[in-house]
Amino acid sequence: MKVGDLALGDLRKRLAQGALVLKAPPFVARLRSDVDRVAEDLLLLYSDFDLGTPDDFADFHLEVRREGGLRRWIKPMARFFADGEPAFSQLPAEQGFHMIEWGLNWAVSTMAHPYLSYHAAALERGGRALVMPAPPGSGKSTLTAALAHRGWRLLTDEITLYDLKSQQVTGMARPVNLKNVSVELIRQFAPQAELTRPVPDTAKGTLALMKAPTDSVARIMEPARPAWIVMPRYTAGATPTLTTLPKARMLLLLAEQSFNYDLHGRGGFEATAELVDRCDCLEFEYSSLEEAVQCIDQLAAQR
Repeated sequence: MKVGDLALGDLRKRLAQGALVLKAPPFVARLRSDVDRVAEDLLLLYSDFDLGTPDDFADFHLEVRREGGLRRWIKPMARFFADGEPAFSQLPAEQGFHMIEWGLNWAVSTMAHPYLSYHAAALERGGRALVMPAPPGSGKSTLTAALAHRGWRLLTDEITLYDLKSQQVTGMARPVNLKNVSVELIRQFAPQAELTRPVPDTAKGTLALMKAPTDSVARIMEPARPAWIVMPRYTAGATPTLTTLPKARMLLLLAEQSFNYDLHGRGGFEATAELVDRCDCLEFEYSSLEEAVQCIDQLAAQR
């Protein structure tokens, strides 16, 4: 059974009981929430994902719970819990599903140590992966969302998982995080994209989440061999330009964007060095999404 097979009322009931078991390979998460919008956004964004049974083992137990008191009627607030313990400060209940997404990112980045994990987007074409590590504000998620609707399979927007044994990368094909002007940019660039209702006035501005394309979710178990590591940077008015980056520089940048590089010790260094050595390493400055996608497509065609 998939999430989309449930009626909204049934989904809310499962969430309220803590009986919603979401399969997001390679992990399983048990979700609980009494915030209505969490159910609405979950049904939209995860409709193509498989459900587990209430008795299934779960790697993560995540909850968003409405806060009590008089404020719940004036300005409803909610708090995120991981394994029963509060993990973040309370936020407006309207941000409930974003808290689930942030919490799942936090759980994967702090506990998924069988993999090397990097703060990077990843997409696949022809069995080869494009890995895009970048700090916030670089335009990584906007470019990822655009490529995902122009022939590239979405692996991940936030956390790229690198298997040290197979030397391949994988992702969970989860929603893409968009904020501020990027929300409308993607609506115009890919009218078929499915986005949540924007949440305004957050600490990060206006937020929305884009559903992963159905084909990306259907192929969620397929890893890809990394071929390119590209550091994107949005610059207003810039002509799309790919510049070769020295591999030693990319090694340092990728290590900085790793969540658990240090925990793997020498193995983490050697695996990251091998990953960098096998890939074309580039910086990418862009402005127009149409031109950016064409440039990345040309890069893929050359190899």
